[in-house]
Amino acid sequence: MAVVEIPAGRIHYAERGEGPAVVFLHGLLMNHTLWDQVLELLPTGFRYVLPDLPLGAHPEPLRADADLSMRGMNQLVADFLEALELRDVTLVHSDWGGALFLTAYGLDERVGRLIVMPCEAFDNFPPGLPGKTAKLLPILPGGVYMALRQFRIGWIRRTPLMFGWMARKPLPDELVRGWTEPGLRDKRIRRDLLGYAGIDIDKQAYIANTEALRGFSGDALILWSAQDKVMPPEHGRRLAELIPKARLVEIDDAYVLSMLDQPRAVAAAMSAFLTGAAVEHA
Repeated sequence: MAVVEIPAGRIHYAERGEGPAVVFLHGLLMNHTLWDQVLELLPTGFRYVLPDLPLGAHPEPLRADADLSMRGMNQLVADFLEALELRDVTLVHSDWGGALFLTAYGLDERVGRLIVMPCEAFDNFPPGLPGKTAKLLPILPGGVYMALRQFRIGWIRRTPLMFGWMARKPLPDELVRGWTEPGLRDKRIRRDLLGYAGIDIDKQAYIANTEALRGFSGDALILWSAQDKVMPPEHGRRLAELIPKARLVEIDDAYVLSMLDQPRAVAAAMSAFLTGAAVEHA
């Protein structure tokens, strides 16, 4: 993986292809490998960039004094885009919805278009049962280490408190081992995760920050899961109504991680949006 230095520390990222930049984000206890199945199906002619955010599965800890508040995380995303000199980026959101706030914070100047998959939005912070479980991690002694160990056990991972409502299909053991290895190996990775998971949540501010997307002037694809139990389908519809140049495509038979449940449907909708073709309901 490539590495870039930003004020918060070193960010590792994968990339492939050349052309207009498409930057893929991810959620807690995940990394860039979340997108492997979809990447293989996307069109050539684009530069696909996949940072490992400091959300518990990143390979190298940030600086000890890194700001991991919601604003700090948005600044980190903006700094990453700046460090790679990326402009007119198509920014892809999934699970972690914090970067939807780039517009509210005035940090979206390098973002030209959005693809918004099921993610936190409006008052859905933390989201559903998995989010509430994550908020317990800073409270329980050794909570992160214990959660990472349990995450590796298939039947526990498939419960609604963990990832049972995140994906309809069981997550492959190999994928999960890659997500959990950094945090089990290095307590500073767990420190970074706790730095974000332990922040105070201001739901009224988050609603306002989501609604600031009324001011986003670029095109947007809201690519939501129709049967999602964690990220309400009505939030996808609200975002499509809120963002002036947004269109909605709903994916059937998928939960939050639709790129794992329905990679071909997700890739088809993304490809059509990226290339300017007509986007059909999947």
